[in-house]
Amino acid sequence: MVQRSSETLGRRWRWLHPLAQRYATAFQGVRYPRRRDVTGFLLRDHEFSQERRKYAAELRVERWIAPDQRMRPAEAAAHWEIPAITSIGALAEWLEVDTSDLEWFADLRRLAGKGDPRLAHYHYTAAIKRSGAIRLIEAPKSRLKAVQRRILEQMLDRIPIHAAVHGFVRGRSIRTFIGPHVGKRVVLRMDVEDFFPSFSAARVQSFFRTAGYPESVADLLGGLCTNAVPRSAWSLFHLDMGAAQLREMADLYGRAHLPQGAPISPALANLCAWRIDRRLSGLASSAGAEYTRYADDLAFSGGEGFEQRVERFSLHVAAILLEEGFHTNHRKTRIMRRGVRQYLTGLVANDRVNIVRADFDRLKATLNNCVRQGPASQNREGHVDFRAHLLGRVGFVETIHPEKGNRMRQMFEQIQW
Repeated sequence: MVQRSSETLGRRWRWLHPLAQRYATAFQGVRYPRRRDVTGFLLRDHEFSQERRKYAAELRVERWIAPDQRMRPAEAAAHWEIPAITSIGALAEWLEVDTSDLEWFADLRRLAGKGDPRLAHYHYTAAIKRSGAIRLIEAPKSRLKAVQRRILEQMLDRIPIHAAVHGFVRGRSIRTFIGPHVGKRVVLRMDVEDFFPSFSAARVQSFFRTAGYPESVADLLGGLCTNAVPRSAWSLFHLDMGAAQLREMADLYGRAHLPQGAPISPALANLCAWRIDRRLSGLASSAGAEYTRYADDLAFSGGEGFEQRVERFSLHVAAILLEEGFHTNHRKTRIMRRGVRQYLTGLVANDRVNIVRADFDRLKATLNNCVRQGPASQNREGHVDFRAHLLGRVGFVETIHPEKGNRMRQMFEQIQW
């Protein structure tokens, strides 16, 4: 840094070497510091500020050092077969949009929709879940969705996913998520609170920098894949909730994050959670346990040794999540021993992967009543497309239990829509 600084500031100042040492300490372990972080460091450095004021008349920019615009992947990403994009213009060309449109869609200043909701890049729908929490769906509009799908299909789908991840991964499913835990002496289920909103734009941009993209390109890619919900959007919803809870949700979603409802979010969440999955896999291995994750659902299982320390183990998991910037939804933590139903993502895992009998009987009764009384009589929750809702439930049964699913489908086909 001293040599480059002397080239930039005109000559070799005595205070440059101590400044370089402080810089090296501040950014130890950071492969490629962001320009704004370096600028912030210099502005906060007291000794540099004193020297800058002291020699203001003599300090000058001798030579601007242009940023290195080339792919510089981290070691783990060196073999990823992703497109090489080294400039903003190249990114716009690759995405088949104008540079102005690219910057508008990325919206790094988060101005879209703050004034006129029609200018927002997302459609919003919100509902209160049975638990009392809010489910906010952020669906990108058609042009942004097309851009996100290109990033997903031509870039993200080419990057390997951690072996413990089973949600939204081609060739993996709920069955493969539950499979390692079938027949185990004890199963621990944990849940990550506010999963998608917890992935900040900074974390997403850092991932793209890890992949090797220059800072300017990584920032725009991060902007294209994240969203900050304007406060004005919450006035569109009629939610039965207190003002304090509404403010809390507005603050949470008002920070740029991965939007639940965007096609790119599940894949990016899986990729950005690589470090978490690696740490939890290592923790599980050290305890003689298995670990798998399906989106925000975490599952651990093991034998007698794991059963004896499962309570303490769950605290270690919560601590790792907290260190990585996430929170555990402790109300959903369950320790399920063999004497009780071991329940994961709506399925039973005691002896084999199976559907809960009550859920199966409820679906069977609903289909039977639809045949006898018509589907409108059974749509008590007001689904917009009740046919698609029922068909999805039947399809789910088919993936778990083909024989039962076939009988359900035969009943479905008898319904008069």
